[in-house]
Amino acid sequence: MEKVRRSVLYVPGSNPRALEKARGLPCDAVALDLEDSVTPELKVSARQAVCAALKNYGPREVVVRINALSSAWGADDLAALRQARPDGIILPKVQTASDIAAAKGDIPVWAMIETARAVLNLAAIAGSGAAVLMLGSNDLLADMGATVMAGRQNLWGVLTQAVIAARAHGLGAIDGTFNPLDDASGFAAECAQGRDFGFDGKSLIHPGQIEIANRVFAPSADDITEARGIVAAFAKAENRERGAIALDGRMVERLHAQAAARVIARADAIAAREL
Repeated sequence: MEKVRRSVLYVPGSNPRALEKARGLPCDAVALDLEDSVTPELKVSARQAVCAALKNYGPREVVVRINALSSAWGADDLAALRQARPDGIILPKVQTASDIAAAKGDIPVWAMIETARAVLNLAAIAGSGAAVLMLGSNDLLADMGATVMAGRQNLWGVLTQAVIAARAHGLGAIDGTFNPLDDASGFAAECAQGRDFGFDGKSLIHPGQIEIANRVFAPSADDITEARGIVAAFAKAENRERGAIALDGRMVERLHAQAAARVIARADAIAAREL
């Protein structure tokens, strides 16, 4: 069954209250953070707290964002987590495929795409053994010397390239964060945009964003009904090898049946996740 990653919530590793609260939140994945949200003087204690907390989040996926391997803490973070064994390790500041090789072991690596150089090397990074490509849009925009645009027009090329690289290598793809916390409609629109580009889900910075992300990145009731109708129509076709059939006044090709089957599988995986 496919991984459900509609909502990936960052939780500061240095905040005991946040670590505890996240245990009861309905996000699909918890991303315990040792990097940006943790000040230098708290790096070691946060690492210890995160390693101790890993098994407290029930059935949801638990990944940990370590500090960059080039930093003073990255190597120790990686060594500690190889012992603690989260479901995945988020590697920040990935630049090339060799960065993945340096971190790769038997724990899946989520590669953060947050530099211009990483974008240029997307295909190699995706083919290097990473499990997920995760967009770090804030750092990427800064590295580009760009500003935040409401419709993210200056990231459209990156969004497309990241999804294509992920799909070409069978990886997950997680969209970047949305910074304003008081703009629910803007957040919903950006979730819909990410979904339409092909992302599996979105990185979140606040629990208040979970419900919207879960809803937008899930197939709607109409989507599921249509998908079941397409799959059923092909199953009933006299010649099941036909490349196209007529359905409700339009031609439906086999590629649509394959897409419909993916919608049904995703809906089933979400339903199982929420039991």
